[in-house]
Amino acid sequence: MNPLNSIKGTIIAGVVLAVLIGVISMDVVPNETSMIMWLHVMSGITWIGLLYYFNFVQVPALAAAAADQGGPGGSGITKYVAPRALLWFRWGAVATWLTGAIYLMRINMFVDAFTLGMRDTAAPNAFIIGVGAWLGTIMLFNVWALIWRNQKKVLGLVEATADEIAKARRVAFLASRANTVLSIPMLMSMVGFGHGGFFI
Repeated sequence: MNPLNSIKGTIIAGVVLAVLIGVISMDVVPNETSMIMWLHVMSGITWIGLLYYFNFVQVPALAAAAADQGGPGGSGITKYVAPRALLWFRWGAVATWLTGAIYLMRINMFVDAFTLGMRDTAAPNAFIIGVGAWLGTIMLFNVWALIWRNQKKVLGLVEATADEIAKARRVAFLASRANTVLSIPMLMSMVGFGHGGFFI
C-alpha cells in the first residue's frame, strides 16, 4: 500500500523519514523536550501556513470569483475548501499554543515568558520568547473568538441574516489580517529565542 494515497499515511511516512534521518545522519537520540518542540513547529507551520493561504490566496480568489460575471463563482471554495481548511486552521492554532506552553513548562520558562522576563530570576531571552508567546496567545484568541465564530455565519453553518453575514465577513477578515500582521513579529520572536536574539 502506498502511504502517499492518504493524508494519514503521508504524515506517518514523513515522521518515520524524519526520525530515520535524525538517528542515522546526525546520531541524534530523541528526547521528550525535542519532540515537543518538533510538534510545536509542525503545528505552527500548519496554522500559519493556512493563515497565509487564507490571506494571500483564498480571499483574493473569492474576490476575483465574485467579480467574474458568468464565471463559476466561489461556491466550491466556500462549500468544500473553506470548512476543511478552517478545521485544520483552528485546531492547528490550539496544537501550536499547547505544545508551545508545554515546551515552556519543560524548560521552566512558562512564567518568565508570560511575565516578559520582568522577574528578578528571569531566564535569559525570556522577553523574546515572551513576546512570541503573548502574540501567539492573542492570535489563538482571534482564531476562536473572532475568525471561527464569524466564519460559521459566513459559511452558513449557523443561521444569520444578510446583515449579520456581511458584518461577520468583515470581522473575520480584519481578525485574520490582524493575525497575519502579528504572525511576523511572533515568528521573529520564536526564531530569535532559539538563536539568541531577533537579528542574530
